Amino acid sequence: MNEWRECKLGDITELVTKGTTPTTIYGKFVDCGINFIKSESVSYNGRIDKTKFVFIDDETHQKLKRSQLIENDILFSMAGVFLGKNAIVTKDILPANTNQALAIIRLNKDKTFPQYIHYYLRQSSIIDFVNNMSGQSAQPNINFEEIKSIEVSLPPLPEQKAIAGVLSSLDDKIDLLHRQNKTLEAMAEALFRQWFVEEADDGWEEKPLGELLTITSSKRIFYSEYVTSGVPFYRGKEIIELRNTGSTTSELYISTERFDEIVSKFGVPKEGDILLTSVGTLGVAYRVKASDQFYFKDGNITWFKDFKVPSSIIYLWLISKVGQDELEAITIGSTQQALTIEGLKSICVKMPTKDKIYKCADDFEIILTKIESNQTQIYTLEKLRDSLLPKLMSGEVRVG
Repeated sequence: MNEWRECKLGDITELVTKGTTPTTIYGKFVDCGINFIKSESVSYNGRIDKTKFVFIDDETHQKLKRSQLIENDILFSMAGVFLGKNAIVTKDILPANTNQALAIIRLNKDKTFPQYIHYYLRQSSIIDFVNNMSGQSAQPNINFEEIKSIEVSLPPLPEQKAIAGVLSSLDDKIDLLHRQNKTLEAMAEALFRQWFVEEADDGWEEKPLGELLTITSSKRIFYSEYVTSGVPFYRGKEIIELRNTGSTTSELYISTERFDEIVSKFGVPKEGDILLTSVGTLGVAYRVKASDQFYFKDGNITWFKDFKVPSSIIYLWLISKVGQDELEAITIGSTQQALTIEGLKSICVKMPTKDKIYKCADDFEIILTKIESNQTQIYTLEKLRDSLLPKLMSGEVRVG
């Protein structure tokens, strides 16, 4: 560790700046053009979500010279509820620009390797430190000087590159598995559409969902029952994260004793059951894995169980365009939209003969099992990366 040194982030940067909102300089957003990256495109897992980009024209981009991005810039959220998110700018998203909610950290590459700093700033200790800087104001934010004051443990450049290489190899594997799952899910949806929509027979029987399975909610949990650790308690937010990534971090818990009591009296979701978000963000379906152990919020999430047909058929129907259109049709409310249990029970689904159902279900199950296996691998790799991160950054574990 003798060759490691402590410094401030400002000591190893060439530039710390930010952008502005185009409309303040008489610019505007357009349907396509130069990528314009807002804070919501950057996540705590270090990824940039391209689906959330907006666009500006080249004239506006030229007016915003200060915030034109270059490869290996670090984008760091400095305003808004979620401070300290960071991602590294890659060549494939350029040309690009950004606004005042994201700081642009441009590093001195003679002193540091950008990917190392990117990972260093992803440590939970750094994120907590940054969020504590902002205090409890209604509009949390930090300034350039506070960003520059972040303390950094800096090994020699070769070791910085080796550390970043270890962590990026894990992230690359995680990204590959995410891409595989997107492909597999698209394949499953395409097969479902082919077999259950395009090749549907006029003789197929329409049955209400309520006849194909049991649709219910959970046993109510009161706020007084929450504890600081135990069995995770999921809301719609966690179900959406599970659906999108296969993992989530709970913020609420109930005691193991209370969980066991609920299991004995009311049961809890088991492998193959489906949970559906029913308030707020509607219609996000998650099929429960064998390894899952959690309870969920009554009212916000609807529980599909006791299937009379394979749950893979119902799951793929729920996430298909046909299913999503049906859910939209029974949505109630204006300010706070919701799906009711009675409404869900009444939706009619065309079902083929039993032989075809089970032949299709076998093929669907192969795809869904592979997706779930990939999600388990993703979770394992993320846990490994997150446990290695502080050890590598402190020199407790050495590489190179």
